[in-house]
Amino acid sequence: MYPPPHHQSHDIENMISVINHFPLGMLVTAKAGKPFVTHIPFIYNEITKRLVAHLDRSNPQLETLTENAEVTVVFKGPDTYISPSIYTTPQLPTWNYIIVHITGNIKLINDNETAKQTMVVMTEFLEGKDQKFILKQDDSRMERFVNYIQAFEIEITNWEGKFKLSQDKNAADFENAKHELIKNSGKDVSGFIEEIYKMK
Repeated sequence: MYPPPHHQSHDIENMISVINHFPLGMLVTAKAGKPFVTHIPFIYNEITKRLVAHLDRSNPQLETLTENAEVTVVFKGPDTYISPSIYTTPQLPTWNYIIVHITGNIKLINDNETAKQTMVVMTEFLEGKDQKFILKQDDSRMERFVNYIQAFEIEITNWEGKFKLSQDKNAADFENAKHELIKNSGKDVSGFIEEIYKMK
């Protein structure tokens, strides 16, 4: 079985937490053996227990999003290289990560008002506690914009939590790996971002 059982999580609440903290998912579909991948934000609807998102109608992946089509969404949480130097016991280098794979079936949202409502709810979630911007469903710009997107839900059929956190190590090494993940997740990437922006 892969990954090993000690790297698998069956705790749906933990997986929902990953989605809520890292909502940019990787939507994976295929048609005639050709894979399609798009990175888009998702929200998890606690009432319907479904993922909700929308895709630009000009995206060629849209042709794979037919009613009830099976899709996979990957959510990537923190990850880091783990040097053997942090352990109290002899180990080899490895990489730790928190990943969630969701499999489900597409449910298209073709009603414009419902589609606009998903955009309002997603914006509210992504704005967070401060809510510096509030998207209103009756915003005149929405009337035009909604025609350029396809809103959809994913009815979840399978949850896979892949949490590789050095669970197979002793208590001290497990704790050291946790702190390494925390430390490296907070790294300053401002220099990297500045360089990327220079390439535009």
